[in-house]
Amino acid sequence: MNEIRSVFTWVIELTKKYSGLMALFGFCTGLFSLWQVEQREQFAQFFAILMVIGWVWLTGEYWLRKGLLNTFGVSLSKDLTSFVTQLLHQESLFFALPFFLAATDWDQPQALFTSLLLICALVAVIDPVYNKLLTRRRALFLVYHCFSLFAVMMVVLPLLFFMTTTQSLGLALIISTLLSIPSIRPLLAQPGRWRLPVLSLLLVVLVTGIWFGRSLIPAPVLRLNDIQLSQQLDYEQRLPGSTFTELTLSQLQQGVYAYTSVRAPRGLKEQIYHEWVHNGESVERIRLDISGGREQGYRAWTRKQQFPQDAAGKWKIRVVTDSGQLLGAISFTVTP
Repeated sequence: MNEIRSVFTWVIELTKKYSGLMALFGFCTGLFSLWQVEQREQFAQFFAILMVIGWVWLTGEYWLRKGLLNTFGVSLSKDLTSFVTQLLHQESLFFALPFFLAATDWDQPQALFTSLLLICALVAVIDPVYNKLLTRRRALFLVYHCFSLFAVMMVVLPLLFFMTTTQSLGLALIISTLLSIPSIRPLLAQPGRWRLPVLSLLLVVLVTGIWFGRSLIPAPVLRLNDIQLSQQLDYEQRLPGSTFTELTLSQLQQGVYAYTSVRAPRGLKEQIYHEWVHNGESVERIRLDISGGREQGYRAWTRKQQFPQDAAGKWKIRVVTDSGQLLGAISFTVTP
């Protein structure tokens, strides 16, 4: 037992000395997995499985510590488990970050979510902030913990189970809530009858806020490779003709093609929509069914031929998922 304890202590001390390397490793595995999605997807799935194993371990660490103590006489201090928790936050956040960075349209409000994710990732590697400001405020730490798990689940679920963004979003919220419940246990040990209802309400508010604000969350495993507007389309080559940014009313009545190329993991089938917006008001949503696995992206288009008489003004085509998450947009102007 002493040898096991010595090896374990040596590994932990080594990890503490080079703790920043865990964040770097997480970011590199995220980049590698993002690339492997269209190459050898099993490698991306392997790293996704490691993420799941880490979070399952974290959920049961209290019972794991008791089991090791009762069975092998090996005790794990709370400082050790706290350090491992920090490493898992680093690995998870930096693993998910490249997916969200690649999917974010920085001219849209969804940039706020990705910026928040980046801030959380940086907090995980800055020890004074993480240990002195975050972990000592258990309610804030609970929100941080739940948010980190939600972000990594949004990446893992489509990679492992080929879930659509809507399915992944709903299940990620459920999983992050359930796996965050054990983190409430240390808080309940402190005096105060109000702690359980308040903390439970905190989780409910967080999950509800994310669900109703889902349009601000990028779809991390989908990426809009291309979007163009044209009045001609080569059906054999599946490519648009000459593009434009401005049309007259008479030209508009001839019809407009909205051409998009969306990249998705192999095996994933997704429904997306071309939402036509006129002067800030949505006038039509046209559904497209796409399949993942093509390196250049799944090419699809919609054609709109019927326009109102007062169609002059600013038009925008938003490419959104079934849950309203934005993949990208393009605009054009119609002049009288």
